[in-house]
Amino acid sequence: MVQSPKPRLLDQVRERCRVKHYSIRTETRYCDWIRRFILFHAKRHPSEMGKPEIETFLTDLAVRGNVSASTQNQALAAILFLYKEVLQLELPWLGDVTRAKRPPKLPVVLTPSEAKALLAQLDGVHYLVAALLYGSGLRLMEAIRLRVQDVDFERLEITVRSGKGNKDRRTMLPRSLVEPLRAQLDRVRVFHEQDLHDGVAPVYLPYALDRKYPNAGHELCWQYLFAASRPAIDPRSGVMRRHHIGEKAFQRAIKSAVRAAGINKPATSHSLRHTFATQLLESGYDIRTVQELLGHKDVRTTQIYTHVLNRGGNAVRSPLDT
Repeated sequence: MVQSPKPRLLDQVRERCRVKHYSIRTETRYCDWIRRFILFHAKRHPSEMGKPEIETFLTDLAVRGNVSASTQNQALAAILFLYKEVLQLELPWLGDVTRAKRPPKLPVVLTPSEAKALLAQLDGVHYLVAALLYGSGLRLMEAIRLRVQDVDFERLEITVRSGKGNKDRRTMLPRSLVEPLRAQLDRVRVFHEQDLHDGVAPVYLPYALDRKYPNAGHELCWQYLFAASRPAIDPRSGVMRRHHIGEKAFQRAIKSAVRAAGINKPATSHSLRHTFATQLLESGYDIRTVQELLGHKDVRTTQIYTHVLNRGGNAVRSPLDT
């Protein structure tokens, strides 16, 4: 009996990422870093290398590549994933690998007038997504991955599924977005009916739900709320289906809006989430409530916004002054 050839190394990486339910973005980045690591060492197989080769690669990234600490740590995470999850090699030297220390940084926060000016430069779907980042505190990918069923117009509630850390949570739905989102839902319904007529493949469902519920992908409730204007090839399955809008086009729209609004800050889409948290704390809401809405695992992550507010220890008024 002829044995099938062993999968290529990067194909094994992709397969393991999917077994671990990693996102397509994480899968792509891990493959890119592993490829760079192998090419850096003249295409030597990783099983022939170890701690010295890893640290040489990371040092080159920092010194010659001048990458940030977070980028360097992402490269290290990809390489360690290769050794532990794919090659399944024991790593007695794992604890000795030097990890880059990320310096603490304050988030970029917009004032209410700046946030309003930024939103005024956007329209259509890009406006709705940006308004959810600012009005509900969502992360970018949490917003554009919303399904129709995740928005409860009656309870003014949004359910975030499989957010950071693969956790679900609920957050608020601004009243001012109810009607615009209902109109967006009508557009999604038109897309969906057209896809059913044209025989387009059902929407992507996570965790093999398409096998458990074969017809779920054809139901409106599972469609993306911010569906793309046209179907495209699914990078994993290779079939033609309608996905959500692309994050890169949205980020370009935000960059243009920041420039057009005359905002002299390095603001990004994530700055709207920072602004959401800061303004809630300014309004006197409890930090634990803000932590829950943001989906932070540790309240210390949420506490960074108190530094932005200057309400830390340095802002305490002396009893003598009162």
